[in-house]
Amino acid sequence: MSWERYRLGDLYEVHNGLSKGSKFFGSGYGFLSFSTVFNNYFIPDELPDLVQSTEKEQESYSIKRGDIFLTRTSETADELGMSCVALKDYPHATYNGFTKRLRPITDKVVPEYIGYYMRMPSFRNEFMAFSTMTTRASLRNEDLLGLKVNLPNLDKQSSIANILREYDYLIENNQKQIKLLEEAAQRLYKEWFVDMHFPGYKNVKIINGIPVGWYNTSVDELGTYLNGFAFKPSDWHSRGKPIIKIKEMKNGISKDTPRNSGERIPSKYIIDTGELLFSWSATLMVMIWNDEQGLLNQHLFKVTPNVGIGKMFLLYSLKNALAEFSNLTTGATMKHIQRNKLNQVFVNVPNEKIMNNFEQIADKYQNQILIHSKINKELSEARDRLLPKLMSGEIEI
Repeated sequence: MSWERYRLGDLYEVHNGLSKGSKFFGSGYGFLSFSTVFNNYFIPDELPDLVQSTEKEQESYSIKRGDIFLTRTSETADELGMSCVALKDYPHATYNGFTKRLRPITDKVVPEYIGYYMRMPSFRNEFMAFSTMTTRASLRNEDLLGLKVNLPNLDKQSSIANILREYDYLIENNQKQIKLLEEAAQRLYKEWFVDMHFPGYKNVKIINGIPVGWYNTSVDELGTYLNGFAFKPSDWHSRGKPIIKIKEMKNGISKDTPRNSGERIPSKYIIDTGELLFSWSATLMVMIWNDEQGLLNQHLFKVTPNVGIGKMFLLYSLKNALAEFSNLTTGATMKHIQRNKLNQVFVNVPNEKIMNNFEQIADKYQNQILIHSKINKELSEARDRLLPKLMSGEIEI
């Protein structure tokens, strides 16, 4: 296979993103957020975020097929330079000020190919070496454009990308199944605890909007919230327990997940399979951890249910409250929840019988979710093992 090596600066021009005040977000036109870039190889078909942008801003900060978006600043170098590629044009959309856009200036690159190439650990290690650490990690344009990529001809690029995309199609199908299961559990939660159509509700007396034997309280009172350990880049090693960050919550443990022996880390930060995690910064998400034992990084809560509160009930109480939490976050671009905001979101807590009934049903959904998640982890690992071999030409196409 014939390969050529190019500087990114010979293939792309760089442009920073749109920065606006918080009052402009939540309505308007499509907006590519930091978290969407961080969590996806390719931009989703529909952008989940909105911003009020002008025609001039839409023109200057446009998103077109072939554009690469990179997280340009972060609190840790490991979260720096995560890439996400546009596979179509997004009319009227703009992108985040904490990202950089690389727009093609040639026709030598297949977008699907570069989307996988930029996520290779070997390539990420190259440009991470150029990042600067002050109070935050950042990328300089001259260093970024000086990085080099290996390109075969366009047909070979397409062939390589198509092989890798087959894995992603299977992963996406499993993700759809997971989403359906989660939605079923969330619908059940809403029906029982928001709409109050729980089993036997017609025979229960309601006083001040609350069934007898129930109570209303803040999510802060449902459990204890432990913020993770403030790991530094110097704490990241290749051996030991994996350090669980937002990335690991989203994608699980991977080869580029940093590790630490844990010898100097208090045991309270050890996370076992089955623990409830809540990401409160950049990406708001809640999940049951289903990977190997690890160490909790800052910006994540380990949430332990209080006595009388079921884990599934707590999980879906938090999931149901995410939209409300989003409205209480601070920061226009990298949003986070202040600890005291947990006192401002309230839920209805049922009696023991209804609580146990919900736990049994939700547990069944959760077990199916774990099965699909395990399959996706295996598919992701197979894809990631294949990725460098295809990109290096070790496997001939």
